[in-house]
Amino acid sequence: MRPSGRRRGRWRRPFLALLVTAAVVLPLSAAAQPRIPAPAPARLAPLTASTLDEAYAANRANAAEAARTAEAHGHHRRAAADRAMAEPSRTLLAFDGGGTGRVTEVLGDLARAERVAVLVPGSDTGLDTYARFRAAAAALHERLAREAADGIRTAVVAWLGYETPGTVSTTALTTTEADRAAPDLRRFIRGLHTIAGPGTRVTLVCHSYGSVVCAGAASAAAVDDIDDIALIGSPGTGARSAAALRTTARVWAARGTDDWIAHVPHVSADFFGTKVGFGTDPVSPAFGARVFAAGDGGHSDYFSPGSVSLTNLARIVLGDTSEVTRG
Repeated sequence: MRPSGRRRGRWRRPFLALLVTAAVVLPLSAAAQPRIPAPAPARLAPLTASTLDEAYAANRANAAEAARTAEAHGHHRRAAADRAMAEPSRTLLAFDGGGTGRVTEVLGDLARAERVAVLVPGSDTGLDTYARFRAAAAALHERLAREAADGIRTAVVAWLGYETPGTVSTTALTTTEADRAAPDLRRFIRGLHTIAGPGTRVTLVCHSYGSVVCAGAASAAAVDDIDDIALIGSPGTGARSAAALRTTARVWAARGTDDWIAHVPHVSADFFGTKVGFGTDPVSPAFGARVFAAGDGGHSDYFSPGSVSLTNLARIVLGDTSEVTRG
């Protein structure tokens, strides 16, 4: 039996009050984080297919310098993460070792790719925890290579281009960080076509809070910049429906049956100019996305090798949408 609108309102109001109280009373997790010093990001020529190798080399050099700076100030964990970024095999489109850190890394030959997936992470992702995000990108890249038809070239971009909120923080309850990040993601996607070519299919793969960032970027993106958007483990996008995103891209959504995000109330309200909550559940009929199967995994299992979710994500990226198993 479904609760009546009046009963739903009874629990929504206390929940919203709790969110507002948290936003006013609780300290932001970012305020307690140490601001790790680092050199300014490398100055790069405009990114094109012909300047990729130059950009990769400059960003690796900057990561090496950031490692020395972090070590000198006693930030040994960050220094180790920076040193990993400076390894000769790393292909970084962007790197900034300051604060929680930002990095955009390519897996594959971006200049020749015909199918590109851009992964956008959720909360608690920074340079110190980047390895797990890169592992997800690597798993998808490996699956794409296995699933792609002969002659189809693929690449995956791990885009940590914003300061993600902490999971246990007030910023994780609002669209504030997503609103700041969306224009940067939009510009990156526009520039991506300059590198990979106008005919390249681009799919945004957006995990957790990253789906809020993707929604903001897609809503103002140029037509044909994005072909597909896959929302996984999403708390909501800040929009009432997929149609409200105002994008020509196909919008997909999935949630594992053991994902705790299912228990997050799907509410949204504006308090003194701050939007709290993320609205309609993306896997609900009301949102109107193409819901695909994600198996029985939890919030961090969408890229597990051999999983239903990873297989379906690869099919979406490759454009083999008739093969996607529906949820």
